[in-house]
Amino acid sequence: MSKADFLFTSESVSEGHPDKVCDRISDAVVDIFLTADPYARVACETLCTTNRVVLAGEVRGPASVTSGLIEEAARHAIKEIGYEQDGFHWKNAKVEILLHAQSADIAVGVDAAGNKDEGAGDQGIMFGYACTETPVLMPAPIYYAHEILRSLAEARHSGAAPQLGPDAKSQVTLQYVKGQPVRATSVVVSTQHTGDVGQEEVREIVRPHVLNVLPKGWMCDEAHFYVNPTGRFVIGGPDGDAGLTGRKIIVDTYGGAAPHGGGAFSGKDPTKVDRSAAYASRYLAKNVVAAGLAEKCVIQLSYAIGVSKPLSVYIDTFGTGKVDEDKLSTVLQDLVNLSPRGIREHLGLNKPIYARTAAYGHFGRHPDQDGGFSWEKTDLTDQLKKAFGA
Repeated sequence: MSKADFLFTSESVSEGHPDKVCDRISDAVVDIFLTADPYARVACETLCTTNRVVLAGEVRGPASVTSGLIEEAARHAIKEIGYEQDGFHWKNAKVEILLHAQSADIAVGVDAAGNKDEGAGDQGIMFGYACTETPVLMPAPIYYAHEILRSLAEARHSGAAPQLGPDAKSQVTLQYVKGQPVRATSVVVSTQHTGDVGQEEVREIVRPHVLNVLPKGWMCDEAHFYVNPTGRFVIGGPDGDAGLTGRKIIVDTYGGAAPHGGGAFSGKDPTKVDRSAAYASRYLAKNVVAAGLAEKCVIQLSYAIGVSKPLSVYIDTFGTGKVDEDKLSTVLQDLVNLSPRGIREHLGLNKPIYARTAAYGHFGRHPDQDGGFSWEKTDLTDQLKKAFGA
């Protein structure tokens, strides 16, 4: 039996965190290629350090996507995040591009040919999760950790908080009683700042953003509200710590509240099931919960490289389900073709919609008019209710 009373913690990092800078650049490259060719293949990794950016990986796409365009996209991403610092500047950083053609051995397994459907771009396991803890059906700790940083970023970009820098982290610990979150027991926020402000001033800049994000009465006591615990955070971003694509996969998903298959998302086109199948499993789990068939749902999909259909579909509703899980698995697979091609077509993933996913989580977002965050739609709920007579 699962524990009902406990503390649980999740962390988030801002768009200016070194790893997130890399995720943003890698996803900007994906968007460039998909703009030029919706069926381009991209696997782009980025490294950032003091005034240096290195891109490496494999691509297959039109010759119109030149190194010059990729460099321009990288600089634009850095500028939008807000880096104009001596140690990391969108204009002055050296950008090195080491992308090369996709392996022919991988391509032959993935590409559709004759009667063979498009296969998965790699083996792997992917998890999707949803629960009733928040209106967006996400676990509460990661949801509030993201929202605190998003609020701070909006204040920085608008000019309301010019003392803040792009690099920041948050961490929220919530108390659960009878399985439901009831309050924060500690909140940690570390944010880069200009050299002319002290720790107490930064604390008071941060405080209203935390208070406005947490539900009323949830704020922790003053002794457990930590802001810049080291006392100073002026040097930050890639100048303070090297960044790499795909190093914040728990931040990107459920904050540790659900299993993770281990694959990163950013820098990968949607034929890579690390990305597309993780989106599909979240989509299915969210619709199950939104339809009222369970209060909590995790779905695992598994794939083999070159094979189109998933090898397994596993569902667990943690004892909260109101329907048979085996039947639920069958119904979901009838509603959505879970081959890589089927997922891409159902969710409309062959579009330049990925740079926006690189910070503040890939899940718990609102669907965009142009198809962004399509995996957050709850358009299967009526069909699910009908299938179970709900």
